[in-house]
Amino acid sequence: MKSNHPIDSFDLRILRELQLDGGLSNQDLAEKVGLTAAPCSRRVKALEEAGVIKDRIVRIDERAVDLNLIAILHISMDKHIPERFEEFEATISSFPEVMECYLITGHDADYQLKVAVPDMDRYHDILLGKITRIRGVTGVKSAFIMRKIVDSTSVPLNYINS
Repeated sequence: MKSNHPIDSFDLRILRELQLDGGLSNQDLAEKVGLTAAPCSRRVKALEEAGVIKDRIVRIDERAVDLNLIAILHISMDKHIPERFEEFEATISSFPEVMECYLITGHDADYQLKVAVPDMDRYHDILLGKITRIRGVTGVKSAFIMRKIVDSTSVPLNYINS
């Protein structure tokens, strides 16, 4: 969904700084982008209201909380009908182990999931106890992440004309 909010050079600076550190205080952000606190706060609020800034979050290192097994799953469905997809998406959204879920194309699968669990036993439990029991799931292929090379939530802002 494209925002109708025009992004100028100050907004672009604000977005870049918040992507680097979403926890910046308004005062620190204002100093970094060359504004005073009040106009900076108004701009951030406008970007939030326009849906350009979705949220600000804390990212947790999975291994620091003993989630040592990260898996990428490709899920195949039996029927490509809206009701089946809606049911799958509602069910999979309720599993706290599922960090990401995408409806995909150009692959043998219909969905791609990213799942975080402590170990292989817990992976077995979620795979066989939850995911394969969702109505319509006909196949699951798993790959396990050995090492993260790029781990970013930043959106490339170099395509915005300001």
